[in-house]
Amino acid sequence: MSADHHPEAIKKQVSLYWKVFGALTIGTIITVAIANVHLGILLGIAVALVVALVKGSLVAGYFMHLFHEVKWIYGVLLLTAVFFVVLIALVMWTTADQQGRHSGTFAVPQRHVEPHHATEAAEAH
Repeated sequence: MSADHHPEAIKKQVSLYWKVFGALTIGTIITVAIANVHLGILLGIAVALVVALVKGSLVAGYFMHLFHEVKWIYGVLLLTAVFFVVLIALVMWTTADQQGRHSGTFAVPQRHVEPHHATEAAEAH
């Protein structure tokens, strides 16, 4: 038998799941109790977000086994950050391509490009 299928390891895992279930039950009771207390809008939202964050972390971490996949999570997070930087850089780079227009991030000088009003006047004739 492998170490994961040993009866003691199974009992330990089941015990952990019951503890997480208990924590989720307590979190739900806290959520219902807070919903019946009239907190301010900002405080109510902040408390609800904290409770939801804790409960979501428990579900994702234990029931979806994400606490055991730390390397994959950091890898996906890094890949997301790289794509974010690339897409922002792409937007910044392409706004510089709008020559003669002063909208966007960069004001590109009008070196060999006719002003828009001259182009529009020539098209009107």
